[in-house]
Amino acid sequence: MAAPAAAAPNLVAALDSEPEPPGLDAGFPPPPDKLITHTPGADRFPRNRWLFSHIRELVPTASVWRGAGPASALPRAERDVGSVQFTDADGTRRTFDEMLALTYTDGILVMHKGKVIYERYFGALDGHTPHIAMSVTKSFVGTLAAMLAADGKLDPAASVTRYLPELAGTAYGDATVRQVMDMTIGVRYSEDYANPKAEVWDYARAGGMLARPAGYSGPGTFYDFLKTRKEGYHNAVFAYKTVNAEVLAWIVRRASGQSLAKLLSERIWQPMGAEQDAYFTVDSIGTESGGGGLNTTLRDLARFGETIRGNGRFNGKQIIPASVVADIRSGGDRDQFARSASAPVLPGWSYRDMWWVSHDSHGMFQAAGIHGQRIYIDPKAELTIVRYA
Repeated sequence: MAAPAAAAPNLVAALDSEPEPPGLDAGFPPPPDKLITHTPGADRFPRNRWLFSHIRELVPTASVWRGAGPASALPRAERDVGSVQFTDADGTRRTFDEMLALTYTDGILVMHKGKVIYERYFGALDGHTPHIAMSVTKSFVGTLAAMLAADGKLDPAASVTRYLPELAGTAYGDATVRQVMDMTIGVRYSEDYANPKAEVWDYARAGGMLARPAGYSGPGTFYDFLKTRKEGYHNAVFAYKTVNAEVLAWIVRRASGQSLAKLLSERIWQPMGAEQDAYFTVDSIGTESGGGGLNTTLRDLARFGETIRGNGRFNGKQIIPASVVADIRSGGDRDQFARSASAPVLPGWSYRDMWWVSHDSHGMFQAAGIHGQRIYIDPKAELTIVRYA
């Protein structure tokens, strides 16, 4: 006999959760019920609808300079995307605009054949404000690592300890850089957000994104956290674990001799003609979060997506080697992915250089982050969609 169904959660409707900027309507200072501070629980819904567009007001950050040049053009050819209808997973007929409201979208921008055809903002987000990219950050780090490999400054076949001798004796002591880049690492780390004791929470506290409770005695920095124990085997199965992105970010810093913020600025942000500075959240010693700490405007996220869709070429120049994009699009080991926990949700997919690759008839691939952050690229349809939520 089946167990009785659990009661449906009493969720706040997306439009009813539109945040009021704390202080603007409530006075200076805002009253306690309008105040958002960096304390345990500040990241919970609906306060996170404001928080995700105001991260640097609560935690330390490092800027990614856009440079002194003009912003690259984003030509427009507006189309009525919002009224397009589709049938959702529940069998309900909806419009695209209705879907955006129901899914707590903060901003979405659609580009087709190099032109902006649709751009909308909700909540606390607007065209010039950065929003946290969450795990979309990983795809930036993976791309930078692949660029360094193309330059001959990083060897994916080399051992991790060639670049990070500090990790000898940890889970990464016998791993290769490629295994880190494609997340085929056996490491003790749980990404189960439903488990309050999962390592992902200590990771977030080590990096400063989550406030530390009284009496906290866990790792104080990303570098402290990365001295993690091995669990299982390397190069056997794909396992999505954010700790791998932080190891790769450390490798990228060592191989380049630069911080992530400076490297991203010089190699991508300035050449592509970004409209605004981006920024990374940093830990207590200034180390950027390579696993989820990048914040960008929606338009600059679209510029990066178009750079990738254009095989590394954008703003009249080759910014990322075409060979790097080709390697990303080729995907990772599909057999290892098929044995993973991700396979039932994404059958036939793989993971390469910290990008998700569908291997469908359109060659679609994407960067993805929790809460609905996305860079969706469909080369055959000449389509790039970026979303913050």
